[in-house]
Amino acid sequence: MPRTRYQHSDTPTPLAQLPAAALRAALRESYDRNDLRHDVLAGIVVGVVALPLSMALAIAVGVAPQHGLYTAIIAGFAVALLGGSRLQVTGPTAAFIVVLAPIHIRFGLQGLLLAGFGAGLILVAMGLLRLGRLISYVPHPVTTGFTAGIATVIATLRLKDVLGLQLAGNPQHYWDRLAVMWAARQTTSLTELAVGGTSLLLLIAVPRLTNKLPAPILVLPLMAAATYVLARVAPDFHVATIGSRFHTELAGHVVAGIPQLPPVPLWPFKGLSFELVRELLPSAFAIAMLGAIESLLSAVVADGMARTRHDPDAELIALGVGNLLAPLFGGIAATGAIARTATNVRSGARSPLAAMTHALTILAAVLLFAPAIAYLPMAALAALLLIVAWNMSEVRHFVHTLKVAPKSDVAVLLTCYTLTVLFDMVVSVSVGIVLAALLFMRRMVEVTQVTLSRGQHPDLPHALPDGAIVYDIDGPLFFGAAQKAMGALGSISDHAKVVILRMDAVPVMDVTGLVALESAIERLRANHCLTVISGLAPQPASLLAKSELGKLPHEVLICSDTPSAVAAAEEYLRTR
Repeated sequence: MPRTRYQHSDTPTPLAQLPAAALRAALRESYDRNDLRHDVLAGIVVGVVALPLSMALAIAVGVAPQHGLYTAIIAGFAVALLGGSRLQVTGPTAAFIVVLAPIHIRFGLQGLLLAGFGAGLILVAMGLLRLGRLISYVPHPVTTGFTAGIATVIATLRLKDVLGLQLAGNPQHYWDRLAVMWAARQTTSLTELAVGGTSLLLLIAVPRLTNKLPAPILVLPLMAAATYVLARVAPDFHVATIGSRFHTELAGHVVAGIPQLPPVPLWPFKGLSFELVRELLPSAFAIAMLGAIESLLSAVVADGMARTRHDPDAELIALGVGNLLAPLFGGIAATGAIARTATNVRSGARSPLAAMTHALTILAAVLLFAPAIAYLPMAALAALLLIVAWNMSEVRHFVHTLKVAPKSDVAVLLTCYTLTVLFDMVVSVSVGIVLAALLFMRRMVEVTQVTLSRGQHPDLPHALPDGAIVYDIDGPLFFGAAQKAMGALGSISDHAKVVILRMDAVPVMDVTGLVALESAIERLRANHCLTVISGLAPQPASLLAKSELGKLPHEVLICSDTPSAVAAAEEYLRTR
């Protein structure tokens, strides 16, 4: 493991220092030849793991497998180079299948690339606006609902390739696809089922027997070799492979499988119009939000495994740049991949150079082994996606949340899950973000507490003078909580001539809190009741100084502490 760990404080990193923050930090820590050796070896292992996954994920989206490889090469290298996470591995992920597949069905490859490009712009803006830390505050019921719903959709739809179904169409919506699959149930191929079932059993069994190599590295080449031999020995044995399903025309020649070429630049903006941009914008927003959540979650997982710290703003900017570059080379949307990142850590990675090596490993595999990759069975890749779906579903965590979480969290979890399955990720992400905001507002209302004291106050040695009341606020004065905290102030003026508003425990106040405070004090003033504010923290004090309250020294007194406020109240009451 690295001798020193990349740390960051809670103070935001200056913008000029965000690009390549993790790489520069790693190279400053006496990076040597031994570290480079670990990075190269880890990168090769992750690259071999990512190779079939990248193809399987692209196929699940509906595009040719090389588009997934181009994503891992371009975005994987760019985000590792520019990012804020030392050990993050970026590429196509299963979470994007649910949002990308409908885009491809409706708008084709060009729309898919444009949506990814738009998501890149949004991600860069999010990073520049320092929203990285806010993304990590999205509640667990929201993210758990997303991932469980995505896993459900992936698992059910990938049965198509495991069973070898011959579908009559490819509808956009989930339930329509299930209907098409059910209508094609008579086309089930026992041969495809045997290959897919065997692959699935081996992918489950190998990790129980050995953990020296990831299961896909052993299982997928074995199934490719086995189906190749069986096809030669038994002429009636036929299974769909990458080579039989996908073809690319190069210089007038049709190539089976993926082309033996590096990613080449292409121009996805032909025929671009405002109408197309408007239709793709909600999808781009969903891709950006889902990518940000998954990438920063993956970075947190890497931090927990390797005791590192990432810079979320640098990671968002790098992720945005990766998603801007990938479409220019035929790549689809990319984000941090938790499983590949965990493999990177377990393989001994020391710096972002490992993830960069992973991208170069995939590039080398495309250039050297493209003809052999064509023999990978589609059913085996589908079985791999079933394993991915099971792992990301976190069934135990989902059930545990249903059992122990508050009813509001359970309702949010089930809502996000249902919307993901029944509709699509654009609707689910939009509603999920709104629900996250509503949950936050509810929590703020619950966190902020108020206490009204007459006569004796626990923090004062002497009783309060007659006609004085102490009103304690404990917690932030944000929207929602502000109305609760200030609601009782306007109704106590009949019982007091002075209200001492203790704000020692109010760390921060927003404009909604200021407006609520001004309204309550205005009602007190109308009833000839003096307000004395004490114990202001720096942020609320600065906000009050800019407001109308700061211009009313005779109607509103501001004191540094509670004893001073009580003394001011006694002086005021003596003159009345």
